[in-house]
Amino acid sequence: MFFGKLKQKYKNKYGIPYQDLRDSNESNRISVLVVSSILLLSDIINILLLLIFHHAHLNEQLHYFIYLAIYTPLNLYTFLHARHSKNSKYWVKVFPIYLVLFVGLSASVFNFYFMETPHNGFLTYYLSGFLFLIVFSFSPFIYLFELLTTAIILTPGVYKTYGFLSSVDLYVVTVIMFGLSMYKRSFEKKHFLLLKKQKKSLEAKTFGNFTILYDNKVIKFSRKKSTELIAYLIYKNGSSVKTNELINVLWGERADSSQYGANFRNLIVDVKHTLSELEIQNFFITEYNNFRINPEVVQCDYYDFLAGNEQAIKSYAGEFMSQYSWAEEVAGFLEMKALKNH
Repeated sequence: MFFGKLKQKYKNKYGIPYQDLRDSNESNRISVLVVSSILLLSDIINILLLLIFHHAHLNEQLHYFIYLAIYTPLNLYTFLHARHSKNSKYWVKVFPIYLVLFVGLSASVFNFYFMETPHNGFLTYYLSGFLFLIVFSFSPFIYLFELLTTAIILTPGVYKTYGFLSSVDLYVVTVIMFGLSMYKRSFEKKHFLLLKKQKKSLEAKTFGNFTILYDNKVIKFSRKKSTELIAYLIYKNGSSVKTNELINVLWGERADSSQYGANFRNLIVDVKHTLSELEIQNFFITEYNNFRINPEVVQCDYYDFLAGNEQAIKSYAGEFMSQYSWAEEVAGFLEMKALKNH
């Protein structure tokens, strides 16, 4: 009974349904790509430096080779998993972020005990915990489990090397990091609730000509292709799209970023400025040269159709964003899907 009430309190204050985490999971995936690529590049550079400057004494660097032999494949796997999990289910997509934390925390243990650099191990533990807290969106209790497991493993070494007070500090900082993760989660929950309210006012109509409305008024951008940019991202249904692909869609297959880069940047500025003026939040998202929309904050007949909504299927009359040539194939696909449902 007690645990049931506690679970309900947590759910009310911190619980976020998986379907509402779709956007943050895509942000996590892109962040994992960046973090894992940096770690992988660092591993490759360290291997090359060892071979170049310590080739005559490689046997003396055996512990460092073991370190790189463990973490280089892990970082490579994390990078590849994040790269190819764009359309995966929730837990498949979210798994790499906890692997990134595992890499950092286990590296602190490796540094402390096997590399015989306790200071680096201690520092790596703190840096891994706080950087993960800043960069990713995650479950506080999985975060706590990884932190606490590592802290328990480090405790004997910390006590022997630095004394009792440092052992206490290890757990104090762990509790602080967990407390901050709970605060972050409560903030995220409030943010999701605000976005749900916004969804009632933001609507994308894709059947026929594409139109996007806010408070029942058409959103008018300064540049014509800004609307097409949003239309294409709506079609991509939350998937991230790189600059080159968007330039090819907007200006033709032979277009390239060197020729149309400035035009494209002007579109991005236009979209951001227009949405900001209307106070539309977390809809158009740019991350590390990736662009997408958040499907969770917009009403859309196309999304309702894909979800199997009968009214949306019946309302489809064979036209999908009909002012854009790239949407013709999608119209055919929707037509076939609509016929199957009749």
